[in-house]
Amino acid sequence: MKRIALLIALATTVSSAFAQTATKPATAKPATAKPATGSTAAKKPAVAATGIKLPPGVDPVKGILKTAFALRYQDVKIGTGAPAEPGKLYKVHYTGWLASDGKKFDSSFDHRRPVLDKDGKPENDADGKPKLGEAEPIQFPQGRRGVIPGWDQGFEGMKVGGKRRLFIPYQLAYGELGRPPVIPAKADLIFDIELVDVSDMPAQRMPGAPGGPGARPMPPRPAAPGAAPSAPSGPGATPAPPTGANPSSPAAPAPATKPTDPTAPTVAPNSAKPPASSPAPTTPAPTSPTAPPDKPANPAQPQ
Repeated sequence: MKRIALLIALATTVSSAFAQTATKPATAKPATAKPATGSTAAKKPAVAATGIKLPPGVDPVKGILKTAFALRYQDVKIGTGAPAEPGKLYKVHYTGWLASDGKKFDSSFDHRRPVLDKDGKPENDADGKPKLGEAEPIQFPQGRRGVIPGWDQGFEGMKVGGKRRLFIPYQLAYGELGRPPVIPAKADLIFDIELVDVSDMPAQRMPGAPGGPGARPMPPRPAAPGAAPSAPSGPGATPAPPTGANPSSPAAPAPATKPTDPTAPTVAPNSAKPPASSPAPTTPAPTSPTAPPDKPANPAQPQ
């Protein structure tokens, strides 16, 4: 009995000693971040309260950031053709609505020309109505202010074949006055646009540009067969001779003007001889001999 109790006490001692010698798991120390030095903090750009990164030299200010107006768009279809480069000639299909009530005010698909036959007369369909051709896109020069500002800016990033929806505020459309009765005052607009083609601008003379005043004139347009060639119209060009004149023969001198003094003889140009009929002198000739200066004449005294 004592032997059993001794074995139990020995086993308990061995197990407790083994538990004390077991390895404890290592605990990870939290990493402490070092504060940024003054030189490192100076290199980082300043961030305003609105979250906008400011360039060096511009101090942040306090205030709420607001947007007056902005052009928004949705790309409906990405084009695969030529990009819409600035300063090019764009061909566009479009449909426009008023953002307030969704009223459609214009569309290029509503402008179709009637189909003409070989005699130039309009053709009619089975219902007796005139046949209409395909819808014709409009074209405009980008960046020349020929359209509303929202259109000048709204095609950026598009390619030919692409479709886009524009949300244009009235500040980039027809302004505070609008264009009554079609476009009300302060009307925001929605446009669906499709970029059909992009091409170069036609050659034209612009002030200060090559081909303007002082530059070499452009060649004239070719004349029709059998027509007389047109005179050059560029700066410094030689004018064409008048009709019926012979450019090889010298021009006749202008006639001499009549002198204002009637006593002076008239001399023909390029001639040293006086004319055949010259005006008579105004001083009358003496009719009788005059007496000597020392004796007056007496008609009654005999000679």
